[in-house]
Amino acid sequence: MTNDLTANGDIKLSCRNLWKVYGDQPGDFFNGPDGAIANTSDHIGQIRGAGHIAAACNVSFDVREGEIFIIMGLSGSGKSTVVRCLSRLVEPTAGEVIFDGEDLLKASRAELIEIRRHKMGMVFQHFGLMPHLTVLENVAFPLKVQGVGREQRFARAQEMLDLVGLEGREAAFPRQLSGGQQQRVGIARSLAVEPAVWFLDEPFSALDPLIRRQMQDEFLRLQKLLHKTIVFITHDFLEALRLADRIAIMKDGEIVQIGTPAEVVMQPADDYVTEFTQDVPRVKVITAGDIMSADTTDADGSAAVKVDTTLEKLMPHFGQRMTPVAVADDDGTVIGLVAAQAVLSALATAEDESP
Repeated sequence: MTNDLTANGDIKLSCRNLWKVYGDQPGDFFNGPDGAIANTSDHIGQIRGAGHIAAACNVSFDVREGEIFIIMGLSGSGKSTVVRCLSRLVEPTAGEVIFDGEDLLKASRAELIEIRRHKMGMVFQHFGLMPHLTVLENVAFPLKVQGVGREQRFARAQEMLDLVGLEGREAAFPRQLSGGQQQRVGIARSLAVEPAVWFLDEPFSALDPLIRRQMQDEFLRLQKLLHKTIVFITHDFLEALRLADRIAIMKDGEIVQIGTPAEVVMQPADDYVTEFTQDVPRVKVITAGDIMSADTTDADGSAAVKVDTTLEKLMPHFGQRMTPVAVADDDGTVIGLVAAQAVLSALATAEDESP
C-alpha cells in the first residue's frame, strides 16, 4: 500500500486507523490495549468470521489544505462509508478523525452540530433540495439554521447563485430546474456557510455524460476561485483523474493505494489498481511536472509550459525543435526542463505496460 502521510503541506483533515464494523457487538473487536489487532488481515478475518460486516478497515490518510482528495472504488468498496465517518454521519467503530488538530470522535453532539453547521459543506448524489422552497431559499437555508438574519442570508445566497451561474433563477422551484441546475443549487447551498472542508459523495453520477462534463468544468472553476479542502467520492476513474490532486483507491473496506493520478496510473500497487488504469490513455495523465528535470540552465521562460501540462499538449512543442521545454509553476517561475527523450521514455514505459 502506498500512503503519503508525510508529504509536505499543511494538513487540514486526517483519518487514522479508522474502522466501521456493523453487527451485534462491533466494539468487542477493539477492546485490546491498542484498540485494534496489529495484523489488519487477521483482524478483518476475525470480524467477518464472526458474522459482522467490516465496511471500513484500518483506513488512514491525510488531506492537505486546498487539496482535492478523491476516494474511489467499486460499489461496496467502503468509500461512501469513509466519507460519512469523517463527518460522523456514520459513527466510526474505532480510530481517529483529526480536523484542525481536534479529534472529531471526541466532540460532543452539540459541538459536532456546530462544526457541521459552520465548517463543513456536503453535497450528495441525490440533491436533497426542499421542493417547497425557492432556489434562493434553498441556498439560504443553512444560514437560517445558523440564525443569520434574513437580509444577510439572502445576500450570501445570491452571491453563491451568481458564483455557480444561476443568476435569474432565484424564484424558481427545484421541479422547474434541470438535473444539472439542481446540482448547482446543491453546490451553492453547501458553499453558503463558507466551509473549511467540503465533502462531495458522487455528486455528478446521476447526471447524463454531457452535463456531467460541464459540472466537472464548473467544479474545477470554483476550486480555482475558492481553494477549498475537498474530499470527493467517485467510482469513475476518468473523473478522478480529471479532478484529483491525489487519489485513494479502496477495495473491500481497505485503501490499497494513495498517490497522484500519474503515480496511480504509472505505478499501480497491485492487479486491482492495474485493472482500473489499463484503459487510461497515458498522454492525458502524465504531466510535464511528472517527467521534468530540476535543471533550469538555459531555460527559455518565454516559451514555458505549465507544470500540469499533459504529454498530449506537450508533444507539439517538440514538432519544430528538439531542445528542452521549460516548465513553470502557477506564478510563472521556471522550475524545470522537459527533454524530448523524457517524453519518449514516458510513452515507451506506457506502451510496455499496456495489456
